[in-house]
Amino acid sequence: MTTIKLHNTRTRTKEVFVPISADNVRMYVCGPTVYDRAHLGNARPVVVFDVLYRLLRHTYGADHVTYVRNFTDVDDKINATALARQKAGAPGTLEQLVQERSDETIGWYLHDMGALGALEPNQMPRATEYVPQMIAMIKGLIDKGHAYAAEGHVLFAVDSWKERYGALSGRSVDDMIAGARVEVAPYKKNPMDFVLWKPSSDELPGWDSPWGRGRPGWHIECSAMSYELLGESFDIHGGGNDLMFPHHENEIAQSCCAHPEGEFARVWLHNEMLQVEGKKMSKSLGNFFTVHDLLDQGVPGEVIRFVFLQTHYRKPMDWTEKKAREAEATLRKWRALTAGIEPAASAAPSVIAALSDDLNTAGAVAELHRLAAEGDAAGLLVSAQVLGVLEPEMGAWADTGSADLSGHAARLAEARAQAMQSKDFSEVDRLKAAYVAAGLEVRMSKDGVELVPGAGFDAAKLEGV
Repeated sequence: MTTIKLHNTRTRTKEVFVPISADNVRMYVCGPTVYDRAHLGNARPVVVFDVLYRLLRHTYGADHVTYVRNFTDVDDKINATALARQKAGAPGTLEQLVQERSDETIGWYLHDMGALGALEPNQMPRATEYVPQMIAMIKGLIDKGHAYAAEGHVLFAVDSWKERYGALSGRSVDDMIAGARVEVAPYKKNPMDFVLWKPSSDELPGWDSPWGRGRPGWHIECSAMSYELLGESFDIHGGGNDLMFPHHENEIAQSCCAHPEGEFARVWLHNEMLQVEGKKMSKSLGNFFTVHDLLDQGVPGEVIRFVFLQTHYRKPMDWTEKKAREAEATLRKWRALTAGIEPAASAAPSVIAALSDDLNTAGAVAELHRLAAEGDAAGLLVSAQVLGVLEPEMGAWADTGSADLSGHAARLAEARAQAMQSKDFSEVDRLKAAYVAAGLEVRMSKDGVELVPGAGFDAAKLEGV
């Protein structure tokens, strides 16, 4: 069996991955808060952990991996959007409008991530489906002396876990108090204590609880859902490194205190953040865009995925238009090379070895280039599919469709032959410019004319040429 090594954030070392049970390898990844469309940065952990999911399925068998990714559908931003719709005259109660917004956004998310070739996890729980389990976990924490009720709130008492709190992020409680922006509230015993339950007004979504009508805090949601679906101990917990503190740190504290007999997550994986053209993505810089924006602009989901794969998950990833163009050109060549080819029986060992070395997708892509250069189309095809590219259902964008490229090539060849006689190359230049504008690479030699689809090829632009 393939030996997989993963960099464990908790131990800060690369370790040989040994699952608790090879018959059921369990992974939990923090999913989105569903108040709007997923931006490009939100897509990076989806692709990273989709690759890991594929590798685990390849190694242990598809029926022996359980992947859980949640939806946070309890949030002030969702409430705010629903309130704005209600004020604008949308029919229905606020609770119904919150539900509609969550359903709408989850639909967008699954569509957009599917366009990137991401497999759907085995379980995709919504926080609102597990509120009773969250209330039960909070009650247990109070009973064990790890949480306390105050003014309709319930807070986790960080001092009850002080010796171990901060181990994941490598910070002491005192350092965190000094450097963190924490909510100052008179009912807190310690500034670092965090909310497990908070009150809800009558018009906002809420649930009855021993502490009054309210809703859960963000952190308790993942602890309760992972426990219910994966148990007190599971193999891998993943997410972006922006979640390491406070979210993941708080998850560990809650879960280990609620279920001290378990380990919670054995291995923690965190991906680095995404930049755009070398700068942090932000609305103020005008470089903020969603996955849907790119898809609408004609950037294929497979291209977006391939750009992501070329950077190791623990390194910052820079999205650039140049990388997207190069990725599209590479994928077009590979799809042309593998057209009509049956995939080999198994992926290239070198590709699996790269992925098994802490998800070295950049190294795996380098091996794909080698297979392409050697003309191993069958090996390229099956190996690329382990990374989620060159899948048949993702290739429509690369199809030249009904465009008769041979006819256009013959027309350009005839125009060139006439120009050689008349010395008037205006028609040749016009045709070449039109074909290049349509995304075709024009190759002219003494042997003839060849038109090759390149990055951004759009068959519709050939109409009327």
